[in-house]
Amino acid sequence: MAVQGFIGTHLIALINNLYPSAKIYNLDIVENSHKGKSAYINCDVRSNINIDVPVTSEDVIFNFAAVHRTPGHPDQAYFETNIRGAENVCAFAEKFGIKKIVFTSSIAPYGAAEDLKTEETLPTPNTPYGISKLVAEKIHIIWQAKKLNERQLTIVRPGVVFGKGENGNFTRLYWGIRGGKFFYPGRKDTVKACIYVKELVRFMLYRLEHHDEGVELYNCTFEPAYTIEQIVEVMKKATGIQRTVVKIPGGVLMAVAGIVGLLGGKALGICPARVKKLMISTNICGKKLADSGYKFHYTFEEAIRDWYEDNDSLYLR
Repeated sequence: MAVQGFIGTHLIALINNLYPSAKIYNLDIVENSHKGKSAYINCDVRSNINIDVPVTSEDVIFNFAAVHRTPGHPDQAYFETNIRGAENVCAFAEKFGIKKIVFTSSIAPYGAAEDLKTEETLPTPNTPYGISKLVAEKIHIIWQAKKLNERQLTIVRPGVVFGKGENGNFTRLYWGIRGGKFFYPGRKDTVKACIYVKELVRFMLYRLEHHDEGVELYNCTFEPAYTIEQIVEVMKKATGIQRTVVKIPGGVLMAVAGIVGLLGGKALGICPARVKKLMISTNICGKKLADSGYKFHYTFEEAIRDWYEDNDSLYLR
């Protein structure tokens, strides 16, 4: 099995717990600390994948490789890694006759809009990241179609993935609340679909065990998705923060973010683009997952508490 990065770290821990004899290869351009539970191989998916390890048709590929933080990268970086990477991963699977791939896509292919999105919604991506992820999905689907009755492809489109090691949207939100630097930008009812990383990797293994062939696509999010106000209140409750978060007109906050950005705030993730992103819902339907037979191990509050406990009940990071 091959895994990478933040989500891969949690997948490795779960596989080692459930299948201690499984051999795991961690292919990445940066070595992560997995305490000897996986074999690290330096690999850049933008190039042909050639690794000197035994590979059989019974192996499983978990493809998490991506340039994903947005905004934050030149447009070309998303296409180069996400599209070329998909091509090279599928070529590797083709070469060795591997029959199973789990591909982590994103909700970005849906595009930014307030309407509820299901797996049947026509994707209309409006960012380089979303476009590159949709193309990467199609590349994997073409790989599966070459042997329809043999190959198994699971595509997951997670909302915001949070948990230990994330260092992304939820981490910034927590430290913003804790430091008194987060304000609701014009509204409190913005929907922000999300999923706990431990829940996501459990669902991936569940689908491997309950899916024999073909292509399946799942939005991965709590159902129904939570509003930013609900997320903030649960985060405060689970971590013991006693602070009132106030609402500020979006235009005012955008102007302040612009000034802070000019003064070096971009390094802290403070910029008009991120404020604007907070003001637009990611209203993703997780009903298909909820009806799949999979049983969630955590409520949203339990997930935040578990993440907090993973950091010795000191902070979220």
